[in-house]
Amino acid sequence: MAKSSTGMEENVAGLLCYVVGWITGLIFFLIEKDSQFVKFHAMQSIITFGACFILGFIPVIGWIIWILALVLWILLMVKAYQGQKFKLPVIGDLAEKWSSA
Repeated sequence: MAKSSTGMEENVAGLLCYVVGWITGLIFFLIEKDSQFVKFHAMQSIITFGACFILGFIPVIGWIIWILALVLWILLMVKAYQGQKFKLPVIGDLAEKWSSA
């Protein structure tokens, strides 16, 4: 993997986009200048975990959302570290579109 403008390997920066959910996604989206790989993972983190955070407060459904978020959190970190641009349905397409703009 190449280095991102943050000085980290792209796969490490991609993983870090997910570590604290939408917060680290936002940080990496704002500081990354060059790597489309990192920008994609940052935007996918913002959309995915931002939605999970909001929907997680709905009674009953919230528990299902938090469990789903935990599974997605682990899956997305592993895939980013492996250097894969793993796109979630719908969210991945939005992340790809908005991160390249």
